[in-house]
Amino acid sequence: MPGRVSNLESSSGRRGFPSARRVGAAARSGRPYDVAVTETRWLNAEQQEAWRALIGMTGTLQAVLDRQLQQASGMPHAYYMVLAMLSEADGRSLRMSQLAGVLNASASRTSHAVARLEEAGWVRRERHATDGRGHVAVLTDLGWEVLVAAAPGHVETVHAGVFDPLTPEQVAHLRDIALAIQGGLESVGPARSATREERPGA
Repeated sequence: MPGRVSNLESSSGRRGFPSARRVGAAARSGRPYDVAVTETRWLNAEQQEAWRALIGMTGTLQAVLDRQLQQASGMPHAYYMVLAMLSEADGRSLRMSQLAGVLNASASRTSHAVARLEEAGWVRRERHATDGRGHVAVLTDLGWEVLVAAAPGHVETVHAGVFDPLTPEQVAHLRDIALAIQGGLESVGPARSATREERPGA
């Protein structure tokens, strides 16, 4: 049908063929172009259904969490997670690079979130006590109070949206599946680039 985009994710869609550009690049590099290695592994029908369900669920989950926290506490879920991760750390503080790591976020995105939370008085940044080049994000007393007030509504939303529809057995399966996917994603490559503090020789 003219104007219709074919399904390029599934095995029922158009098979991929090596482009002249890719073949030419391989020839210029002196390496043979191996079609068997570069052939696209299209999703079968069952994988396609699972993939679309996963993408739809994660998008809806993030939207629901953001909406509840914005309405109840005036912050998005990403900012709530900053407060939560700091609250669980020793001294309610983390180096900025450590905070980015536990949030699985880029250094710039983490810095922006902390800056906004600083404006609200919920977080403050300090120089690292023993390493003057690094900064530490610290949860303030006001930030702690905000987190304590926001947590019940957030947790209830998680219960109602995620765990109430599942049996105990499904919860266990969900954990195992999530960990397996997380491991697979980590084997593909890091989700964020290293911060300056994490780079060798920085």
